[in-house]
Amino acid sequence: MERILIINGHPDPESFNFGLSEAYKKGALASKAEVKEINIRDLDFNPNLEFGYRKRMELEPDLLEAQEKLKWATHLVWVYPVWWSALPAMTKGFIDRILLPGFAFKKKHNSLWWERRLKGKTARIICTLDQPPWYYRWINRSPSHYAMKKGTLNFIGIKKVRITTIGPIRLSTESFRTKWLKKVERLGALNK
Repeated sequence: MERILIINGHPDPESFNFGLSEAYKKGALASKAEVKEINIRDLDFNPNLEFGYRKRMELEPDLLEAQEKLKWATHLVWVYPVWWSALPAMTKGFIDRILLPGFAFKKKHNSLWWERRLKGKTARIICTLDQPPWYYRWINRSPSHYAMKKGTLNFIGIKKVRITTIGPIRLSTESFRTKWLKKVERLGALNK
């Protein structure tokens, strides 16, 4: 049975991103998958990695619980808007604070290489844009996709990462949004 963790990185609970999270969850539950959620906006933590990796900050209880959920999950679903070609600040801060050396990866002694600690998991990124996905891909070169897939998830051992890009959201119609909610619900039902 698939164990799915849905991580929502939008700060507004009334956003379309929350609707997408719910649609994915509905599909996943219908397929009998186990589902847990993290709404980053609801966590109590300092998103600033104040000392970089020079000095360790104590993890807040919400981050310790989030790490346990990450360990539990076999499939991670990240839902967030792309702002300024990047992730929202709190989402980036969540990643900085939670995917730490010793937990998500381990640097090898006297080496530039590292051990990937979250191997065997899969991931789906569902992100929204205020531009057409083709424009983001071909003109802007998908910087947030590359950073999240290659620079973050692949780095910690999650090799199979699929990306669903939805846009433009600004000025979108009700039928456009309904169509995407149904597509995302089907993705959840397929556990992809």
